[in-house]
Amino acid sequence: MNGLAILIPIALSFGLLGLAAFFWALRSGQFDDMDGAALRIFVEEGDLENGRPEGSAHAPADHLR
Repeated sequence: MNGLAILIPIALSFGLLGLAAFFWALRSGQFDDMDGAALRIFVEEGDLENGRPEGSAHAPADHLR
């Protein structure tokens, strides 16, 4: 019984800490560009600096910038 008196406040504090971290990430813009990071793995790093994919005459999509 004494174990529960210690573990329940610890569990609640971890839950509140996780909730605070979620709201911090939400306010700092961590979830603003969910698709851009997934698509950036298909483009070479140097191509992003030049502004367009190598060998392509087309302008890059706006979501990759």
